Amino acid sequence: MSWGAHRASSLELIGRRVLLRPLVVSDFEAWREVRRRSRDWLVRWEPRPLPGQPDATTDRRVFAARCGARERERQLGTGYGFGVFVEGRFSGEINLSSVQRGPYQNAYVGYWIDEAMAGHGYTPESFIVVARFAFEDLALHRLQASIIPRNTASRRVAEKLGLRNEGTAIRYLEINGVWEDHIRYAITAEEWEQRAEVYRREWLIP
Repeated sequence: MSWGAHRASSLELIGRRVLLRPLVVSDFEAWREVRRRSRDWLVRWEPRPLPGQPDATTDRRVFAARCGARERERQLGTGYGFGVFVEGRFSGEINLSSVQRGPYQNAYVGYWIDEAMAGHGYTPESFIVVARFAFEDLALHRLQASIIPRNTASRRVAEKLGLRNEGTAIRYLEINGVWEDHIRYAITAEEWEQRAEVYRREWLIP
């Protein structure tokens, strides 16, 4: 499938157990239920909303605007956001953001999972599905993920997949109102090519 074909909202990426696709307005109730139930599990690792900013978990229109923004990113080729679905059930999100072309050919990966679905390998599988798309379809050269050091669950994902630890960026992002250090993990296209068969066998092939 060509790069241009991936810009359609019908884009779906399939792993061994997960299906990744862009979220649409009809996903609102399922997304809201997971976000509300997993709130304490998630918000400590996320940027704090701006004062007066509407809450997508309480306003369908805000969620619709969010979906529209992600669709525009796909059309521009600057970002690719996916809902993670397990057996048809919405279970989290994984995003390629800040896609940069030119000599950089880089994107950032961010992810979160429903607390009730954590610990079953769905997030590392989703990462591999997205990485395959990024390297083999979008022809990016590098992916990176930045993780707060004490976020052991997210770090386990990066370490399980053998992503390279490039060190700690001091006070890198403002998270939940605090400037937090982040460990920067990365993988390049060359590393993907070396490990692709192992990744496919462990995470993709039924």
